[in-house]
Amino acid sequence: MQLYLEEIEQATPARIAAGLGRLISSGRLAPGERLPTVRELAAALGVSPATVSHAWQALSSAGLIVSRGRSGTFVRQAPPWLPARTQSLAGHVSDLRIDLSRGTPDPALLPALGPALSRVSQRAMTPSYQARPVIPELLAVLAGSWPYPTESITVVDGALDAISRSLEQVARFGDRVIVEDPGFPPFFDLLEQMGIERLPVAVDAEGIVPAAFQAALAQSPAAVLLQPRAHNPTGASMSAARAAELARLLGASKRAAHTVVIEDDHSGAISTAPDVSLGRWLPGRVLHVRSYSKSHGPDLRIAALGGPAALVDRIVARRMLGPGWTSRMLQTILHELLTDSASMALVFEARHVYFARQKALADALTGFGLPLTRADGINAWVPVADERDAIVRLAATGIRVAGGSPFQAVDRPESFIRVTAGALPDDVLPIARAIAAAAGVA
Repeated sequence: MQLYLEEIEQATPARIAAGLGRLISSGRLAPGERLPTVRELAAALGVSPATVSHAWQALSSAGLIVSRGRSGTFVRQAPPWLPARTQSLAGHVSDLRIDLSRGTPDPALLPALGPALSRVSQRAMTPSYQARPVIPELLAVLAGSWPYPTESITVVDGALDAISRSLEQVARFGDRVIVEDPGFPPFFDLLEQMGIERLPVAVDAEGIVPAAFQAALAQSPAAVLLQPRAHNPTGASMSAARAAELARLLGASKRAAHTVVIEDDHSGAISTAPDVSLGRWLPGRVLHVRSYSKSHGPDLRIAALGGPAALVDRIVARRMLGPGWTSRMLQTILHELLTDSASMALVFEARHVYFARQKALADALTGFGLPLTRADGINAWVPVADERDAIVRLAATGIRVAGGSPFQAVDRPESFIRVTAGALPDDVLPIARAIAAAAGVA
């Protein structure tokens, strides 16, 4: 009990919840550990059981604790099959007013699959196990929309599959890979499992900061892993001038003569920023990934991967000894979605809706004393005084957000939360007011 008393600064519901949140996030309360009963903690703090009960409800809404009836209340355990940092993105089911933590698109803004499904063959046929992995009509559409002329394009099972298979071809155990900081937690998990050292580089409103990039290139990285548009979590999109500068630095670096750039353009169709790629200047050293989860549906699990034939062919050959190819039925669905006028119009409308929601959030938070630049895509990166305190305080009002620490490649004193602005309701002011208050703005 002494541990709890030392961490809880004030015996109010918010401060009790914040104190326990710090104990959990720091690891001093381990997953699966049983907590004191409401009455036990209330007696120790000298408050009513109702006060502690309100704190418990906030922690439960934030996904930190779980009640098991008469067995007691425990620190929540993440699903064991999820990698460490990816666990933070899993969320859980509970009664909340609004969930802004998941980083997924608004289902109402995804194009309907019915018309596309109606054009899929009634039988799962394929001419040969050794046939080309991409159907010709989809390949033509992809090549016509690629941000630069590229030698080869294939289709894989989503962006992370593309990133994983690309890294397997260009990096080995003990190699170094440049990553954005902050960046996407599953990238960090993937590199860790492959035994690859991360070289974090800072990101600003235009993408990777050139000075940090140049310093990292001096360490002879095997690859650069970056998000050219709608960067997750910050929502930054790389300018053409920044891309040209990064390409110049990479081309001029003798220590990075064999470094390959892997680009994850995960939100291209709903991004308001122009299409950009370092492949425009270095086509022989760039693997560009374009996925459709954010624009057409996460469960499609399909992405295009383009780059120099020598690398793409090795990826295709390796997949032939595993899944072989991405279902041609799924490829047919994607082709229909990318060429059907009604589907194209829906995606175009979604882009404008997400733009409006991001602008409304940025304007409202700025009005409440928390200046925020409008982000691209569906996520916004919001500074807060204390991450865990902000999460708990928002959960107490029925709002869930994602903590910023899993997105950070290195520990830092600054705290952030990631807000999925793409999931905001029409009336953003009450949400923005709660976020500003939780962030520590008077």
